[in-house]
Amino acid sequence: MTASPRKDLVQIAVFAVAIAVLASVTRSGVILNLTMMALYGCLMAQAWNMLGGYGGQFSFGHALFFGTGAYLQAIAQLQWGMNPWAALPLAIALAAGVGLFVGALSFRYGLKGSYFALVTLAFAEVFRIVSLSVPFTGAGVGLMVPLREGAANMQFGDRRGYVLLALALVVLGLLVTSWLRHSRFGAWLQAVRDNEDAARAIGVDPFRVKLGAIALSGAFMGAAGAFYVQVFQYLDPAIAFGPHTSVEALVAAIVGGLGSLWGPVLGAVALHLLADLTRNLFGNLPGINMIIYGTVLVVIVMFAPRGVLGIGQSVRGLWSRAQPKAAEPGEAARG
Repeated sequence: MTASPRKDLVQIAVFAVAIAVLASVTRSGVILNLTMMALYGCLMAQAWNMLGGYGGQFSFGHALFFGTGAYLQAIAQLQWGMNPWAALPLAIALAAGVGLFVGALSFRYGLKGSYFALVTLAFAEVFRIVSLSVPFTGAGVGLMVPLREGAANMQFGDRRGYVLLALALVVLGLLVTSWLRHSRFGAWLQAVRDNEDAARAIGVDPFRVKLGAIALSGAFMGAAGAFYVQVFQYLDPAIAFGPHTSVEALVAAIVGGLGSLWGPVLGAVALHLLADLTRNLFGNLPGINMIIYGTVLVVIVMFAPRGVLGIGQSVRGLWSRAQPKAAEPGEAARG
């Protein structure tokens, strides 16, 4: 049975209240930090899912949008003297604009599949090299956002404030994803994903639809970059445009379940719990996270292509079929 918009809203509200209550009652810095990082991962996975899951356009270079939003957030504060809250919508808008630019170049010439994936990877690498060379990004030294503690400066006294900020961005992403599930634009996007020629035959413009999807995806990835800057207060080209960010976003979405509302959330939470467990077992072993992400991705693609959410749906379906059916009234009477 297809979920209704009202059911989506109820689930999102329950999720938001549960996380907000957790952030309010817990005093553990470890739990707050894990929750914050899991929500940060959810935001990136949601961004990737909007384009890759619903649009079928797999990107290997989503760090392009992450880094764009992150650098704008940092530069606006350091060089333009802007308040972080005022800089945030600009960072989101610029990341969406970069998405439109890349999409216009790629989709206009019919690039899709592996060609589109490689183009996004190439753009991310170009932006990384440029940011290593120009002075306003701090070149190879990077940028350090000064500490101005206070909610008015988007720098909170503990992780609780960052959890609530990340939660607000994730909830907004969930609302947009729910809209994609039930709106006409979302139906067009999924039609383009399933069969672009058939979608064109019924009057859908694949170019405009995919352009809208990459702008949405870029906007939320840019929001994740801006959030990163406020939390860690430092940015350099490797962090902004490095492949690890793109990998984390796509792996979480695929592991959780593509083209779904809660798949990216489940995938991000699972990966961050696994990464935290690994750090406790092996310490900060260089590259261990990437090894784990790669291993999990291979296992999921081979044995559970619909992700963790798909496994849950399959188990629920098997359980439902295993339950004895209630006897019909006539059969009960004859018995």
